[in-house]
Amino acid sequence: MVGLRWQITPLLYTFGLDPRVARWRSFIVEPLARHAGSIELYAAPELFLGSDGAFLLRPGMRVYLPLVEHGEALSASLGISYQRIRESDAAALELGLYFLFGILGVQVSHTPAQRNPAQTILTFSLRYF
Repeated sequence: MVGLRWQITPLLYTFGLDPRVARWRSFIVEPLARHAGSIELYAAPELFLGSDGAFLLRPGMRVYLPLVEHGEALSASLGISYQRIRESDAAALELGLYFLFGILGVQVSHTPAQRNPAQTILTFSLRYF
């Protein structure tokens, strides 16, 4: 199954930047602020394409941790989200890796309690800032 995802970040707190820089961000988040170390609240509308297409709205929380060069070369994320698809509610766990200032990434989310085509989702991301 193929789909599209778009992310909205209404609130982010960065803990990886210099303390003299503003820690809170809302809606517009610089890649350095996100991947240097941060925690965010987000909402991600998703559309699954195919014979039995579905729409999913995924609100959640995610933490980004820098791994190489303050997150500019490589960072990781851990997250949890709520998802409701086809009248079924569940929590999803997520793990992500991001490269090249967060421009390229791969995320895997898994919903242990849900048995449907969206139980495990692999996402390749290309972010334009």
